[in-house]
Amino acid sequence: MGVQVSCAVMVLDIEGTTSAASHVLQVLFPYSRAKIPQWVRDHHSDPEVAQILATVAGEASCSPDDLDAITAQLHAWIDADVKAPPLKAIQGRIWDDGYAAGELTTHLFPDVAPALGQWHEAGVRLAVYSSGSIRAQQSWFRNAPTGDLTSLMSANFDLDTAGPKRAQASYKRIAAALTLDPSSLCFLSDIEDEVLAARAAGWQAVGVKRAGETQATALSAPVISSFTELQVTASR
Repeated sequence: MGVQVSCAVMVLDIEGTTSAASHVLQVLFPYSRAKIPQWVRDHHSDPEVAQILATVAGEASCSPDDLDAITAQLHAWIDADVKAPPLKAIQGRIWDDGYAAGELTTHLFPDVAPALGQWHEAGVRLAVYSSGSIRAQQSWFRNAPTGDLTSLMSANFDLDTAGPKRAQASYKRIAAALTLDPSSLCFLSDIEDEVLAARAAGWQAVGVKRAGETQATALSAPVISSFTELQVTASR
């Protein structure tokens, strides 16, 4: 039978939902970890980057000029999978360069691109809410195996613009930014705490439990294992 949803905006998580977590953990994270030392040295004088690095230095209790200590802090966050906004901002820039150089590719589950196209065609707006920076999100969908999908997306949200993904207040901020009643929004995620936070904020939310995704948590219904199981119509 599948799951039926009527919404104005479908908001997508990425890791474990549209894409394999293993690609992020085994490809993107090691790539950024290897690039960070030289990237920090090459870009630390850029005003925007310098501001990000100053935030890292504050967290590491070191001087903004101590690039080795800043690099060590960034590496520590990667190794512990800490969702630190400064790290996500830097990773987004590094990955953007990697895509442009042809050194990185994006992973999407095969059911994702067709479903996004169908939902968009049906009049449902699409948005992304991920712990990765907005820059990283846009690069991800721009470099999809099926071609650039960014034209399907009407909004992007990250830790800086919305807040932590397990916090109810973050979903309230997104609803306010979209100027929509929360009940007209639907969120797809493989993490129960995120699903529950969205529901607590008045959203519809559907858990995604894909085969082989070991990071996915126990999810309360409704749950799908593929976007093909989700029947989506546009609410008016």
